[in-house]
This record gives sequence, structure tokens and C-alpha cells, in this order.
Amino acid sequence: MKYGVNEQGYYGDFGGAYIPEMLYPNIEELRQQYRSIISDADFKAEYDLLLKDYVGRPSPLYLAKRLSERYGANIYLKREDLNHTGSHKINNAVGQILLAQRLGKKRVIAETGAGQHGVATATVCALKGIECVVYMGEIDMERQAPNVARMKMLGATVIPATSGSKTLKDATNEAMRDWINNPEDTHYIIGSVVGPYPYPEMVAQFQSIISRETKQQLLEHTGKDLPEYAIACVGGGSNAMGMFYNFLDDESVQLIAVEAAGKGVNSGFSAATSALGREGVLHGSRTILMQTDDGQVVEPYSISAGLDYPGIGPQHAHLHKIKRAKYVSITDEESLNAGLLLCQLEGIIPAIESAHALAYLEKMQFEPTDNVVICLSGRGDKDLSTYIKHFGF
Repeated sequence: MKYGVNEQGYYGDFGGAYIPEMLYPNIEELRQQYRSIISDADFKAEYDLLLKDYVGRPSPLYLAKRLSERYGANIYLKREDLNHTGSHKINNAVGQILLAQRLGKKRVIAETGAGQHGVATATVCALKGIECVVYMGEIDMERQAPNVARMKMLGATVIPATSGSKTLKDATNEAMRDWINNPEDTHYIIGSVVGPYPYPEMVAQFQSIISRETKQQLLEHTGKDLPEYAIACVGGGSNAMGMFYNFLDDESVQLIAVEAAGKGVNSGFSAATSALGREGVLHGSRTILMQTDDGQVVEPYSISAGLDYPGIGPQHAHLHKIKRAKYVSITDEESLNAGLLLCQLEGIIPAIESAHALAYLEKMQFEPTDNVVICLSGRGDKDLSTYIKHFGF
């Protein structure tokens, strides 16, 4: 794969495993075993069966007719919001819990921002009877309270991260700390295409089912399997990587990754990593991140808890640097308006994360024959209080 990872775990200049010595055995165990485990026939059979009968895949590819009329193109929504647990996160959680079982781990930890990855992890741990601890920023626990309740109902222990900005970055720091202290029996289910190698590649492979299904479904809908545009929101970037994965080598497909501009790219309240970031190391990999001149991580901001992250996955950093994908950003206001528009045109309430991708349609010009695929990465139930507060319902 032209844009894939090399033997050392790098995508061009980005990636690698920048980890404390205490974590070396865990990462090395994963690196040596994950490929053979996930390519094993029994693993594949169990994974595929769970995706079909438990998650509810394939998720539909839906031609949004009223949205299409508005923007003058064929707008297709890849309905990851219809998966069990309400987002794309379950695709990766199912794969990693099966991996953890085969590695003989007795305990699972995770970090979460919007709570969707936490819910997905708690769900698969309940399914397999494995202890689950989820770290979540204190601020995110307040703004995503329904997901906190779901995790607890599913038997997970939810531990608030009370340092820093009390959001996703800090939850990730706490999870890393836990893993350092419990290296033998614990598997860390990272929820995005971030972290030390092999995580970015492993998560991307589990999420690549999004674009694999999309190609097949687009062929059924239109007679051709390549769209003109594939669009997805990006925080760390797992739904986007899943949506881009099987289109990377087809350079006729324009890939558009939409980050959170927050209150404006230059407002000081933003998570637009590609616009504001520089190369450095974050959470175990070399990537692009928002940082001060002396290398301190800048606190990100977004109304969307799932996009409130100061970096992007290393493969995204590579695609951005070589310009294979276009990285853009959308403000809080624009995303909320796009979310409401989808509700009223199509009867679908999107997660605010996904609404960032929808909002970028306003800034594009299309030919009437263009096929545009947007990853609708999650449903908006978890964000109702934010929508209510903003629009005064």
C-alpha cells in the first residue's frame, strides 16, 4: 500500500513508538503478535460474525435526497450511527477485545472523549466478561453524562481525569499511566488511530471495513465503486481513516478531513491541529500536534468532546504533509447548524462530531454527477443537551 506503514512503524516521517521503558514489553508483544492473530481464520470468523450479528453490519449507505438537492450532488451517508452503541467505535472495540482474549489479558482499560469509545469498550467487555476501566476527562463526563451512565450500566468503572483541560488528552495520559503500572494483565484498547505503533495501523485496519463496505455499496447504487469525494470528521481520526483506507491508492478520490475549529482557528479556542500544529511527539508517536514554542501541548477546545484533541494520528499527519488528503476545519456554530439541518432535511440526528463533516458541504462546489460519501460516524443522542442549550429547544 503506497500510503501505508513501513516495517519500522512509520508513515513517511510520522509514527514509531516513543514509549517509556516499562511499556516496551507490552508494545513489543502486540507488535510481534497482532498481525498473526488478526489474520488467523478463527479470529476472522469470530470477528466477522460479531460484526454481522452483534454490531449489525453492514451499515447502510444512504442516498440523502433532500441534502443532495440542496448541494447539487449525490450525497451518500455511510450510516455508522446505526451500529450497536451508536458509532463507528464498536468496529475497533470488537477487534481489540478478541485480540486481548487471545493475548490472555484479564483486564481492559480505555480512554474516551465523547464517551462513544468508552461505551463500545464497556460493551465488548460485558460481552466477554472482562474487567473494564475507562478514563474520561471530568469536563467530558459532565457534557456526555448519558454515556457515563451507559458505561456504568455495562459494568465499567469510569475514572475522571482531573488534570490539565480535563478532556480527552488528559484521559489518555491517565490510561497510559495505568498501563505502565499494570503491564502484565492489562490490554489498553486505544480508540483512535493514535498512540505508539502498532496501534495506529491496527485501529485503521479494524475501521477499514467502513470504506470496504462503501465501495461495494456504491457499486450497487451507481455502477462504480469510487466516489469523487470522501469526507469525514477528524479528532484523532479513526472514522476518517476507516473511510479513507480503501480509497488511498485511488487518487481520483478526493479525501477531505474536517477538524474542529472551535470558536475560530485563531481564536485560542480551537482543535484545528493541521492548521495550528507542528511536528512533535504525542502519546507515543511522532505526529502533528498543537504545541507552544517550548514544546508544551496546547490545550485544545471544541464543543464536540470527540474532536477535542491536540493532535492527529500519524497516518493523517503523513497524508496532510504529502497532500494526499485535504485537512480543513469547521467552527462550533457551523457544525451545530449542519446537525440541525440534517435533522430537518433527512430526519437523522447526527453526533456533533459527524456534523462537522456535514458542515463542510457548505464550502464546496459540485458537479451534478458528483458522488460524495460522508461518514456519519455517530448518532446525536449523546449531544442532545448541547443542541438544546444552543438552539433553546
